[in-house]
Amino acid sequence: MEEMKKKEMRSAVDRSISAQMEDIANEQREISDEKREEALMQTRVANEMRERSEQERQNALEAERNAVASEKKAVEATTVAEKQRGVAERQTAFAEQQRALAEEQQKNAENQRVRAEFSKRKADTLSYIALGRSLGFISNTQAQTGNTDVANLLSYASYLYTSRYGGDIYYPTVFQPLMRLSQSKVSWSEHLGAVMNLEFLPGQDNALVSVSNYGEIKLSERDGVTLHTRSLFKDSKYDFRDVIIDRTSGSIFAVSRTGHLVIIQKDLKTIKVIALDKVEHPLRLHDLNEKSMLVIGEKALALIDLKHNVVSGTKQLPFRVTIGSRKEGFPLLFDDQGKMHLVKGLDSYVTQKVPVEGKVTAYCESKNTGVEAYGMSDGTIWLINKSGKKQKLIGHRSRISKMKLNGRRLYSASYDGGVNLWICDKEKVEPMTLINGNSWIMHFNFDSTKHTFWMGDIKGNLTAVNISVPDMVATIRKKLKRDLTPEEWNYYIGQNVPYESFIGIPGKEAMR
Repeated sequence: MEEMKKKEMRSAVDRSISAQMEDIANEQREISDEKREEALMQTRVANEMRERSEQERQNALEAERNAVASEKKAVEATTVAEKQRGVAERQTAFAEQQRALAEEQQKNAENQRVRAEFSKRKADTLSYIALGRSLGFISNTQAQTGNTDVANLLSYASYLYTSRYGGDIYYPTVFQPLMRLSQSKVSWSEHLGAVMNLEFLPGQDNALVSVSNYGEIKLSERDGVTLHTRSLFKDSKYDFRDVIIDRTSGSIFAVSRTGHLVIIQKDLKTIKVIALDKVEHPLRLHDLNEKSMLVIGEKALALIDLKHNVVSGTKQLPFRVTIGSRKEGFPLLFDDQGKMHLVKGLDSYVTQKVPVEGKVTAYCESKNTGVEAYGMSDGTIWLINKSGKKQKLIGHRSRISKMKLNGRRLYSASYDGGVNLWICDKEKVEPMTLINGNSWIMHFNFDSTKHTFWMGDIKGNLTAVNISVPDMVATIRKKLKRDLTPEEWNYYIGQNVPYESFIGIPGKEAMR
């Protein structure tokens, strides 16, 4: 029983344990079922996520395919665009070429038009310049025959067409009729001997002092065509060769070949004669400064003290002076051995060989252009520019006595009685005769305006010549009493030239 009770108790315990184990198993089953349900849920969620992922992958693949297709279309579109841009660029380049070609053609057409107009203007210009020269020649002929009215009209027309079309108004057939008809040349016989030199009073263009080789010093003042002359000094034993008026004191200095210097004070009454004992055959004076003056003799130089009017020093020369001139403000001496000497002081001079062959009888220079002119004993003139180029001018028949350079114009006087004008910057320099006389011209000088030059000749004449073209034209213009008639116009000038009035009347009224 005991044993049975123990077994029964053990069985009860076993049943209790089994019941507990069953409960635990049931609980484990419930937990397992819950876990299984949860696993199933997780499986369903995983399946859903896998399906969603697959869908996303499909969507990505579709997007990729769409992107590839879009890229392909974009590439194709870009290629088409590039082709179209290339075509457009070629079309633009072609259009630019066409435009450039059109502009070039237009430019060529414009150039051809300009050249045609230039050629026409040039032809017209040359035609009118030729007409001006022709009218000047006819004017001279009419003047010689005494037909003054027509001569004045044609001379004015000659000047008008020449100046209007840029021709050379100093061309002989244009200039000479102007000079002749304006009566620009006026002469007076004032000296007994040859007029060797003349000098204007300071600041006065119509008052000058002239000296002669007959011992005369005269003061002349011009009033129109009248010359009032006053003798300041006269002694035939003197042979005056040069005269200078001192601008500071107003005194007149005249040097005689006899070896004397005559000084006339500003009051024109006080006269002093200085013997130049050591100066043989004085021939030139040169004002050095306000204090001193240089006397140039054939074999010596003498310095004159202007304050006391005495000889302050002399210098014997180792050569014989033939002529004296001026260069760069200093005395320039030419000797008989083909050399020239630039005098810097009484004891200082620079010697060099004369750059031309022959005997030099006149010299001048232009400070502005650097051109030098050498006048020769045979009448020829040598021009030398600042680079040393030489040019020989032929136009005088005998010794050149005086020359002046005024810019591009060279004036020359000669013992042949002529004064020539040369335009030095022309390719071919030819003479134009301003004066054509029969007396040796010893000297000439310009007034301050450069419009009038005065000259003295071997017969003792003083001559004033106005060479200002505007002055000549104004004089002739005042002489015009009428216009050319239509018949005269057609005969002298021509029907192809439009008629115009030369006295201020409009052309149509003149024709009527």
